[in-house]
Amino acid sequence: MSTAQAVEAVFRIESARIIAAVTRIVRDVGIAEEIAQDALVAALEQWPGSGIPDRPGAWLTATAKHRAIDLVRRKETYARKLAEVGRSLEDVPPPAEPADPEDIDDDLLRLIFTACHPVLATEARIALTLRLMGGLTTQEIARAFLASEATVAQRIVRAKRALAKADVPFEVPYGADRGARLSSVLEVIYLIFNEGYSATSGDDLVRPALCEDALRLARVLAGLMPEEPEVHGLTALLEFQASRIATRTGPDGEPVLLADQNRARWNRLLIARGARAMGRAGNGPYSVQAAIAGCHAAAVRYEDTDWSRIAVLYGRLVRLTPSPVVELNRAVAVSMAEGPSAALPLVDALAAEPALASYHLLPSVRGDLLERLGRTAEARAEYERAASLTRNARERALLQRRAARL
Repeated sequence: MSTAQAVEAVFRIESARIIAAVTRIVRDVGIAEEIAQDALVAALEQWPGSGIPDRPGAWLTATAKHRAIDLVRRKETYARKLAEVGRSLEDVPPPAEPADPEDIDDDLLRLIFTACHPVLATEARIALTLRLMGGLTTQEIARAFLASEATVAQRIVRAKRALAKADVPFEVPYGADRGARLSSVLEVIYLIFNEGYSATSGDDLVRPALCEDALRLARVLAGLMPEEPEVHGLTALLEFQASRIATRTGPDGEPVLLADQNRARWNRLLIARGARAMGRAGNGPYSVQAAIAGCHAAAVRYEDTDWSRIAVLYGRLVRLTPSPVVELNRAVAVSMAEGPSAALPLVDALAAEPALASYHLLPSVRGDLLERLGRTAEARAEYERAASLTRNARERALLQRRAARL
């Protein structure tokens, strides 16, 4: 590995911590990222001659902090403050932290709460989180979400400006505000994972790199917020889901249905990690979804799946987060526990839902139920409709094959 490659590898690992440390000083994530990039350039210039330091991450962080302090010193407003108090920068203590037992004094946690602030649109939160916390380049984010690089770059720039304009504090909120903001953080990580687990469009069904980024963020958050049950619930959910990513597609990238997956290839380490996280989960929506995923993970064979338990859990999830998509998933569980005839009325009742008008899984599920009931002509029409609605090429091919088979 060349020195340049080593520098970039270290920066990729340490960038979130560096940006977080600098943001505490300059109070602006956009400026902090620029300073972190300056530290990277300094390493690329100096390390080839001086050698890689024993603690490269600490070197980068210290360099970035020194540049941040220099920047603050040059600020006229800060100079006026220095004149007022009559002491040097080093003598000025950091802002006092609230003496609250709930305070979490961790710059990384502050950074993720800032990147996922509700003042930003969901797409902007996702892009900024992957940029700052995941260390992804604009090009990598664009490729992952099948957007143009210019579009993603614009989202990130606007997100930084919006945070600065709104004067979003670099902090972890307290009390009720923390719960409201935490839900935004969890949603962003969940959406990143889901896009990797089942891509909404493009030629690939799964994008493992996105799943890995989301899972890493969830683990970091669980380590930073060990007393938050829903953080552990989300982490457990992602561990369980990630355990079967390798079996979701065949050799040529074609989708493999749950019933046909080789469970011997499910990652037992991730399942064990998911089970440990479940031990600290609560009763919220992510924890209930994790319990559902845990039911699948516990079944040695598809035939051993406790569908009755899964149907009950989906019923609980519907009460927590009413959603036609959750209702559709509950109908699938009911069909497996009680038969397709018990589930078909539940699916038919969802046909008028505006949110599902272009949702390809509604006709896909209905086609499966009709096929199992022997109503093949109707099933074929539903599969064809589902194929016309999906934007994912792999799913479309699978649905077309199911229609052709009938």
